[in-house]
Amino acid sequence: MSCEEIVYKKLRERGFRITPQREIVLSVLHQLNGPASADHVYQQVQGISEAIDISTVYRTLDLLKEFGIVMTIDPGDGTRVYEFVGLDGPHVHLVCSKCGSVQGVDITSIEPFAAFVRDRFAFELDLEHLSLVGVCEGCRRRKRKPAD
Repeated sequence: MSCEEIVYKKLRERGFRITPQREIVLSVLHQLNGPASADHVYQQVQGISEAIDISTVYRTLDLLKEFGIVMTIDPGDGTRVYEFVGLDGPHVHLVCSKCGSVQGVDITSIEPFAAFVRDRFAFELDLEHLSLVGVCEGCRRRKRKPAD
């Protein structure tokens, strides 16, 4: 069974119809490599069907987020981007403050840090919505290169 078929099954089990609009939005998300703004998703959807408006895209993204199929990320600049997680499940995001790139990291790799925070500060991290801001390797390399 394909990833999309499993998502369709999840939606049907919860009483939601698989409308053509939802299929198109899901297909676009599945084809994107990484996070995208709702506007970007909308632009891609418009390339398939001009009959789908931006509010339908937002409603579909929110529905898919509710079911854990899509995650939202705040890259720290006040915008919100969406990422299809499908069957991979939630993950932590590493957000580069220089170039804006976002990299997904398996939650299990950050669990020791979460345990430290819980034990030391009595604070439970929501790992499914955690974004860590820093500087990616590419930006660090560019900074180290001497000027010509």
